[in-house]
Amino acid sequence: MIKSATLYTNQLKALKRFYGNLLELDITESTTEQFTVRVGASYLTFKQTEQPAFYHFAINIPGNQFSMMKYWMQDRVTFNREEGRDEVYFPSFDADSMYFEDPAGNIVELIGRRKRDLFGDLTKESFLSLSEVGVVTPYVAEVGDELQDVGIPLRSGTEVDPDELNFLGRNDTFIVLVPPGRRWYFSKKTSETFPLAFTWNDTHIQIGEDGKCTCGEEG
Repeated sequence: MIKSATLYTNQLKALKRFYGNLLELDITESTTEQFTVRVGASYLTFKQTEQPAFYHFAINIPGNQFSMMKYWMQDRVTFNREEGRDEVYFPSFDADSMYFEDPAGNIVELIGRRKRDLFGDLTKESFLSLSEVGVVTPYVAEVGDELQDVGIPLRSGTEVDPDELNFLGRNDTFIVLVPPGRRWYFSKKTSETFPLAFTWNDTHIQIGEDGKCTCGEEG
């Protein structure tokens, strides 16, 4: 699973208000330079930077609460659309998704896993965990090899496609590995390389400004 992820932004205050006040998630740590929000079993940190940056990431939600979540979210965000639709079903993942952008332009996906239910009212616990983190790098093949070497499997096959979108992971958690210049689904934005870090199980993975990858055991 993705235990934690760290992204960068020049819109720190706006993002803190968005995730803490609008989405009503728990802010577990906050300074003038960064804050951390709990997303179910995962933690998402935003750090202040001078340069704008945007990312794609996804959050798992219960499949049986997808419609409730969409109704709750529609008063808080404007959903992105693709070919006139504001949601999509992915047969290969047996999951439904909706997309929106936060104040920094991050492309956020809420993905409802149809075989994962949570009964009762919609609460902050309905945000189950980080499902996907997008990694944009001109070194797709090299980074893909490094991720596989630390135990993150390619979803199909063993060789990443350097020109396409690649899923690495299993079950309901994936790294979305993609080269720069590819349009993000349900968005008008094309992928760009920005630094980020995340912890996959006990492995800490860092992507530099140049798109190079550094992997090591969490210390």
